[in-house]
Amino acid sequence: MAEAKMKNEENNNDETMNFETDVSRLLDIVTNALYSNRDVFLRELISNSADACDRLRYQALQDDKLTKGSAPFHIRLLTTIKNPNLTIVDNGIGMNREELISNLGTIARSGTAAILENLKNQGQEKDMNLIGQFGVGFYASFMIAHKVEVVSQKAGEPETWYWESDGKTGFTIREANDDEKAWLTDAHGTAIRLHVNSDSTDYLLEDEIKRIVLEYSDHVEVPIYFNKPEEGKEDEQAPINAASALWTRPKSEITQEQYNEFYHHTGQLFDDPIMTTHWTAEGVIEYTALLFIPTMRPWDLYDPDRKTALRLYVKRVFITDKLDTLLHPWLRFVKGIVDSQDLPLNISREMLQSNPVVHKIRNGVTKKILSEIQKLSEKDEEAFDTLWGQFGAVLKEGLYDAIEHRPDLFKICRFNSTNKDAPMTSLDEYIERMKDGQDTIYYITGENAESLSRSPQIEGLISRGIEVLLMTDTVDEFWLQQVKDYKEKKFKSVTQGNINLDEFSDDKDSDAKNDNEETASDDDKEMDALTLMLQTQLAEQVNRVRVSKRLTESPVCLVADDGGVDMHMEKVLKLQQKYEPSNKPVLEINPTHPLIKKMANMVSKDAEQETLKDTALLLMDQALIIQGDSVTDPAAFAKRMASFIEKGLGS
Repeated sequence: MAEAKMKNEENNNDETMNFETDVSRLLDIVTNALYSNRDVFLRELISNSADACDRLRYQALQDDKLTKGSAPFHIRLLTTIKNPNLTIVDNGIGMNREELISNLGTIARSGTAAILENLKNQGQEKDMNLIGQFGVGFYASFMIAHKVEVVSQKAGEPETWYWESDGKTGFTIREANDDEKAWLTDAHGTAIRLHVNSDSTDYLLEDEIKRIVLEYSDHVEVPIYFNKPEEGKEDEQAPINAASALWTRPKSEITQEQYNEFYHHTGQLFDDPIMTTHWTAEGVIEYTALLFIPTMRPWDLYDPDRKTALRLYVKRVFITDKLDTLLHPWLRFVKGIVDSQDLPLNISREMLQSNPVVHKIRNGVTKKILSEIQKLSEKDEEAFDTLWGQFGAVLKEGLYDAIEHRPDLFKICRFNSTNKDAPMTSLDEYIERMKDGQDTIYYITGENAESLSRSPQIEGLISRGIEVLLMTDTVDEFWLQQVKDYKEKKFKSVTQGNINLDEFSDDKDSDAKNDNEETASDDDKEMDALTLMLQTQLAEQVNRVRVSKRLTESPVCLVADDGGVDMHMEKVLKLQQKYEPSNKPVLEINPTHPLIKKMANMVSKDAEQETLKDTALLLMDQALIIQGDSVTDPAAFAKRMASFIEKGLGS
């Protein structure tokens, strides 16, 4: 947690600890990159104080001694002008020594290394937006302060602790003295004192503080007060904020700006949500939900350890934000709250995991989210495209493990397509454009849509006007193994098994077939001989060689055998699970390609020519390269290629 410790000469109880290296670097970014939006420091500190009150309110349900004799939960903002400082005080759960060190001495739990790696990759000009994806929390204090002091006492524990830092080198921690203990307004809670920079004294003005609170923290349920009442006078202050849970108010009374600030508070994010939905479910179970979909993708969206982030309340009492069963994993990017009227307040977090009410809430929340995304796709195409671009691949995970939600998911799923008029399409739109007699949804999987659109395996379909879906998300490989059809139209990979396109032949194909009927017999014999030669020559690399129905321009391509693992799926399994394929691919040859015709003619004269054998190996290497695989023997490939180029230049 800290890199070094040393005793302070003035106080034997003081311990000075260095920040972790990554923390120091991030603090420098926070102090400078967010300087133009300094108001956020107060929002972040108030948000932390409100969370501390929520957590103590929940713990007091199990142990009412924690709040016995305490004042109602509150947050106070105290200022002094002569020695310019601003103090934020709450009577929440507080922190002990270990928690102060853990929470204020490191940002590692927030993914510091990942943050810094992204900063390195994206460049300093994007620092502000990037930091906003993670939330700066307590460290926003150093945007306006050159020194920060913290006094905290955890509810139920006797010790009060003092923490101090300049936000540069490290921090000092010790037990608080009597004067410092007086900063607290109760027997538990936290006081954060900011020693304000000379250029930030406007944040000590009452009007400025009230402006920030009303703009950013009006929704916070804990009342926020400005300064203490005058000595000898009763405290009759009204809170600065409305101090009521936003989700309990009628939707007609809430502006989008208020929704946005609540999103910032609950999600600790700086962007505005791309979608907001607020509703109350009534009937067998009752709950209120206020949910948001971010505009920016969380940095750890694909981290295996990432959990869902909904906050669960019961009758407006915060219970937990770590309940995995409240939301499907494929909706892990959704932010917000769910407030249940049916769960008991004293239920343990372990019991919540298997509670049937929670599962019913999850089902209702999921249906509502998918319904709202569908409405967004119809009403605001640009916003939907942004949402799908950020979270589409994650949503498609639901096609794999949430059978009951597949129909609704398919309504919003979009796929890259070879159709130039609709490069992103839904399955319903694809089906509407199907050719007469077509009963199959053709697709190809890979990493890049543009590259896939030039794949030799789709040439025959494109020439016949048949649309192909270009599946570029890794998850596509997995859900397609389970979902065999959609609306009675079967899914078919164009890189797996044989494809019969005869019924879709156009007039040009038919005319060419009639013109060549007389010579077809001789050509077939030569092609059969070539197929046999290639199969013998490439026996170690392919299962068999056959004449292709799908090629029109390229000489060769590779496909998986019938019943075998799809070509790209095999590659994914090799990378992720060290999969060793049991079946070799099939090499298909294009009988109309000039090179293949010439080879067939040469085979009929002398099948043992060395040139033919070298050409066979080059064709195999070409097929591998097109597929994105490595050639079997790079040195031999380079030698053969150089030889063929030399001959070509000399002719």
